[in-house]
Amino acid sequence: MDVNAFLDGFSLVTQPQNLLYCLIGVLVGMLIGVLPGLGPAATIAILLPITYSIDPVSAIIMLAGIYYGAQYGGTITSVLLRLPGEASSVVTVFDGFALAKQGKAGTALGIAAIGSFVGATVSIIGLTLLAPVVAGFALDFGPPEYAALALLGVLLVATIGSGHMLKALVAAAIGLLLATVGRDSFTGAERFTFGNLQLTDGIDFVVVAMGLFGVGEILYNLEQRHGKPHVPAEVGNVWPSRADIRQSSGAIGRGSVIGFVLGVLPGGGAVMSSLAAYATEKRISKNPERFGRGAIEGVAAPETANNAAATSSFIPLLTIGIPANASMAMLFGALLILGINPGPQLVEERPDVFWGVINSMYIGNLILLILSIPLVGLFVRILRVRPAILAPITALITILGVYTINNSTFDIFVMIVFGVIGYLMKKTGFEPGPLVLAFVLGSIVEASTRRSLIIFDGDPTGFFTRPISGTILVLFILVALTPLARKLLRRPAHGSAPTHDRHDADATV
Repeated sequence: MDVNAFLDGFSLVTQPQNLLYCLIGVLVGMLIGVLPGLGPAATIAILLPITYSIDPVSAIIMLAGIYYGAQYGGTITSVLLRLPGEASSVVTVFDGFALAKQGKAGTALGIAAIGSFVGATVSIIGLTLLAPVVAGFALDFGPPEYAALALLGVLLVATIGSGHMLKALVAAAIGLLLATVGRDSFTGAERFTFGNLQLTDGIDFVVVAMGLFGVGEILYNLEQRHGKPHVPAEVGNVWPSRADIRQSSGAIGRGSVIGFVLGVLPGGGAVMSSLAAYATEKRISKNPERFGRGAIEGVAAPETANNAAATSSFIPLLTIGIPANASMAMLFGALLILGINPGPQLVEERPDVFWGVINSMYIGNLILLILSIPLVGLFVRILRVRPAILAPITALITILGVYTINNSTFDIFVMIVFGVIGYLMKKTGFEPGPLVLAFVLGSIVEASTRRSLIIFDGDPTGFFTRPISGTILVLFILVALTPLARKLLRRPAHGSAPTHDRHDADATV
């Protein structure tokens, strides 16, 4: 690690302008986390046009703050309303709301704030130490390695992410198809443009993202929350006792490690980390029946893990140029729009961006800890605002944001189309995350694969002759075959189940 570059990053972050954008990002992230459904991916997509006129370092610091700030904001609604503001806060509902009903909502929120800070800080230290090492290793990557890694990323999102695997694969396939729209960069031929000149340069990433996450989420949440008023629980004292801290300290430690490790994996991220941390605590507990009835560890573990994962997700983004989840895909798009190419060269070419983003997290998470407890009362008031008021404001910002990209009304119509698609996807159980991630990685997969085939003179077995790309492709095959292997192993058990059920039924009769 270059110590001088690390210290220069701190001096850059502590400039008043960057401190202000860090504060804005964290506050917006907390607010978005409190408002159920919108999410950091949608918010980053909506705010992308605003970043055009901001210094690139300040813009990325702000967008990163939105991402990890939203992880804590989602806790507030999970505890007070039994309504997770973020997907990563779903597990927190089980014990957080149970504690709120016991009059311990403040304790749950206080432990969540402490766990979030500890998990994020541990993960930032790991990010600081490991990211330059990973970037140095990634310098050996060529087109074959990038093609294999991007392909593995798309598959991992579908197979180890949340949701139905087949639906996630279908969404990812659609994303890869959409990435081919426009002029072929190798031959100049037009693909899937249907004679429309507006599609010659392809579909804009921001338009797709704002449609699926912005308009789609607005429509879906309006339908889900219409006519369902929620009254937040009373907060009370937000400072946890020494006994609560002692009881949850082990869960916070384990959640930090689980979140850091799983956050690096494509498709892992905050959701999977929170689930794994909660399951771990329940499994090792001497009294597992406490979970779901107000166990403080049931709040501490998932909240620590999802914040640790939110931070470690930056490792593959900054060092290899591969986004690990939908929110990272938004940040990946933001970096490209601002003229910054994330990858192994980022440390050398733009150390201000690399270390500026990492070091801003130290300050951002400290701001989160300081603000999270005093602002709980304000967020409770915001929860009382009707969705019918918030939705039109968000929709207007989204439309204006899309129009300002190219000053094109065509982009607005494309966004609306993707908004309807996003709404229908949510209604039918399809998550838009795999589609967006595959759309981002699609161009990398195609360009890297075609360059590799030129290097190998058209021989596809060349991918397996290179150690790194060959290893990644073997992992790809193993991940792809794992669900099939599980199904084959479970088939005998499933085959015998109906016999037992029939005997039980006969005995009952």
